[in-house]
Amino acid sequence: MTHPTDKRPRLLDLYCCQGGAAKGYADAGFDVTGVDIAPQLRYPYRFIQTDAIAFLQECWMEFDFIHASPPCQHDSECQRLRGNDHPDLIGPTRDALNAAGRPWVLENVRGAVPKLHVPVMLCGQMFRLANYRHRYFETGGGFTLAQPGHSAHLVPQAKMGRPVPPGHYGQFVGNFSGVDLARRVLGVPWMNRDGIRECIPPAYTQHIGTAALELLFTGRLEVAA
Repeated sequence: MTHPTDKRPRLLDLYCCQGGAAKGYADAGFDVTGVDIAPQLRYPYRFIQTDAIAFLQECWMEFDFIHASPPCQHDSECQRLRGNDHPDLIGPTRDALNAAGRPWVLENVRGAVPKLHVPVMLCGQMFRLANYRHRYFETGGGFTLAQPGHSAHLVPQAKMGRPVPPGHYGQFVGNFSGVDLARRVLGVPWMNRDGIRECIPPAYTQHIGTAALELLFTGRLEVAA
């Protein structure tokens, strides 16, 4: 895909972790900046360690498109089973995104779907990954995303935390085994186990980023000055 300008649109990657989403947006053609309250030494692009919502409220005008992945532990089935308590940042993040007025995507896991507004679901099979890993994407600020077709899950999954037998897909969540396999399957060779179990496969956000760039470069979304 070629663009009529040498300027790469700027993307803000909030709650960036180790940069799975960032890699996909960069592959699509964005100049990516990640923000996370925790240090992210493995993040492969420009990184700022600070509070995500506070940074968005102060610096939104520097970016053309915003991706936010509030921590999913509040709505994670694993964390509920363990009885762990985590803050719910989906509502406050959405409010800050809407106040900024830029096009945006808000991502989370299946447990958060009741809190998301008409989310699009992406699955690894849609991108020929040997993995399912459903993630849900709410859109706003003038950006919309079509729901791709979703074929039936015919390949069995390994049990959570167990090695992946031949002919199975790995789940790669929790304290899973097979980090090298997960890196290859998900396309995140720089990540460790902590990053992998939470990451968005870059193929997902390359798909989203390509759609966003089409709108930005046809003038249907405003590019930051």
